[in-house]
Amino acid sequence: MMTPILVGIVLLIGLFQTALDDEQLVALFSGNAFADSFMGAVIGSIAPGNPITSYVLGGEMLELGIGITAVVAFIVAWVTVGVVQFPAEALMLGKRFSILRNAFSFISAILIGVLTGLILQII
Repeated sequence: MMTPILVGIVLLIGLFQTALDDEQLVALFSGNAFADSFMGAVIGSIAPGNPITSYVLGGEMLELGIGITAVVAFIVAWVTVGVVQFPAEALMLGKRFSILRNAFSFISAILIGVLTGLILQII
Protein backbone atom coordinates (compact mmCIF):
# COMPACT_ATOMS: atom_id res chain seq x y z
CA MET A 1 0.00 0.00 0.00
CA MET A 2 2.89 2.38 0.76
CA THR A 3 4.96 1.51 -2.32
CA PRO A 4 3.33 4.03 -4.72
CA ILE A 5 3.73 6.83 -2.18
CA LEU A 6 7.38 6.00 -1.52
CA VAL A 7 8.17 5.73 -5.25
CA GLY A 8 6.49 9.11 -5.82
CA ILE A 9 8.57 10.68 -3.06
CA VAL A 10 11.82 9.36 -4.52
CA LEU A 11 10.91 10.64 -7.99
CA LEU A 12 9.93 14.09 -6.70
CA ILE A 13 13.16 14.42 -4.73
CA GLY A 14 15.18 13.66 -7.87
CA LEU A 15 13.16 16.19 -9.87
CA PHE A 16 13.69 19.00 -7.37
CA GLN A 17 17.40 18.31 -7.01
CA THR A 18 18.00 18.73 -10.74
CA ALA A 19 15.66 21.70 -11.28
CA LEU A 20 18.14 24.48 -10.44
CA ASP A 21 21.62 25.08 -11.84
CA ASP A 22 24.36 27.03 -10.00
CA GLU A 23 23.60 30.46 -11.47
CA GLN A 24 19.91 30.18 -10.69
CA LEU A 25 20.70 29.07 -7.17
CA VAL A 26 23.02 32.01 -6.46
CA ALA A 27 20.47 34.46 -7.90
CA LEU A 28 17.93 33.39 -5.27
CA PHE A 29 19.99 34.92 -2.44
CA SER A 30 20.21 38.66 -1.76
CA GLY A 31 22.79 38.92 1.03
CA ASN A 32 20.15 39.83 3.64
CA ALA A 33 20.48 37.43 6.60
CA PHE A 34 16.75 36.99 7.19
CA ALA A 35 15.77 36.74 3.53
CA ASP A 36 18.64 34.35 2.77
CA SER A 37 17.84 32.22 5.79
CA PHE A 38 14.20 32.03 4.70
CA MET A 39 15.15 31.13 1.12
CA GLY A 40 17.65 28.51 2.32
CA ALA A 41 14.93 26.97 4.49
CA VAL A 42 12.48 26.96 1.59
CA ILE A 43 14.93 25.23 -0.72
CA GLY A 44 15.94 22.75 1.97
CA SER A 45 12.29 22.00 2.71
CA ILE A 46 11.43 21.26 -0.90
CA ALA A 47 14.50 19.16 -1.66
CA PRO A 48 14.95 16.94 1.41
CA GLY A 49 17.85 14.61 1.94
CA ASN A 50 20.18 13.09 4.47
CA PRO A 51 22.77 14.91 6.61
CA ILE A 52 25.84 13.61 4.78
CA THR A 53 24.74 14.98 1.42
CA SER A 54 23.62 18.24 3.01
CA TYR A 55 27.17 18.92 4.19
CA VAL A 56 28.53 18.37 0.70
CA LEU A 57 25.83 20.59 -0.85
CA GLY A 58 26.36 23.20 1.87
CA GLY A 59 30.07 23.30 1.07
CA GLU A 60 29.31 23.74 -2.62
CA MET A 61 26.87 26.55 -1.79
CA LEU A 62 29.55 28.32 0.28
CA GLU A 63 32.02 28.00 -2.61
CA LEU A 64 29.44 29.64 -4.91
CA GLY A 65 29.37 32.63 -2.55
CA ILE A 66 26.08 31.94 -0.80
CA GLY A 67 26.09 33.24 2.78
CA ILE A 68 26.43 31.10 5.88
CA THR A 69 22.92 31.97 7.14
CA ALA A 70 21.36 30.55 3.98
CA VAL A 71 23.55 27.47 4.03
CA VAL A 72 22.83 26.68 7.68
CA ALA A 73 19.08 27.18 7.19
CA PHE A 74 19.26 24.98 4.10
CA ILE A 75 21.05 22.16 5.95
CA VAL A 76 18.69 22.26 8.93
CA ALA A 77 15.58 22.33 6.71
CA TRP A 78 17.02 19.71 4.35
CA VAL A 79 17.24 17.24 7.23
CA THR A 80 14.20 18.21 9.34
CA VAL A 81 11.46 19.53 7.02
CA GLY A 82 9.83 17.26 4.48
CA VAL A 83 7.39 18.89 2.09
CA VAL A 84 7.79 16.10 -0.42
CA GLN A 85 7.40 13.39 2.20
CA PHE A 86 4.45 15.14 3.84
CA PRO A 87 1.72 12.91 2.33
CA ALA A 88 3.41 9.76 3.56
CA GLU A 89 4.16 11.26 6.97
CA ALA A 90 0.58 12.50 7.37
CA LEU A 91 -0.73 9.07 6.40
CA MET A 92 1.47 7.29 8.92
CA LEU A 93 1.64 9.79 11.80
CA GLY A 94 -1.41 11.98 11.34
CA LYS A 95 -2.01 15.23 9.49
CA ARG A 96 -1.98 17.52 12.54
CA PHE A 97 1.30 16.10 13.83
CA SER A 98 2.91 16.39 10.40
CA ILE A 99 1.83 20.00 9.94
CA LEU A 100 3.06 21.05 13.38
CA ARG A 101 6.35 19.18 13.08
CA ASN A 102 7.12 20.65 9.67
CA ALA A 103 6.09 24.17 10.72
CA PHE A 104 8.24 24.12 13.85
CA SER A 105 11.15 22.62 11.94
CA PHE A 106 10.88 25.28 9.22
CA ILE A 107 10.80 28.15 11.73
CA SER A 108 13.68 26.57 13.64
CA ALA A 109 15.75 26.32 10.45
CA ILE A 110 15.33 30.04 9.82
CA LEU A 111 16.17 31.00 13.40
CA ILE A 112 19.18 28.69 13.57
CA GLY A 113 20.48 30.10 10.28
CA VAL A 114 20.18 33.71 11.45
CA LEU A 115 21.63 32.96 14.89
CA THR A 116 24.57 31.12 13.38
CA GLY A 117 25.32 34.09 11.14
CA LEU A 118 25.11 36.49 14.10
CA ILE A 119 27.34 34.33 16.28
CA LEU A 120 29.95 34.00 13.55
CA GLN A 121 29.98 37.79 13.08
CA ILE A 122 30.62 38.25 16.80
CA ILE A 123 33.43 35.71 16.82
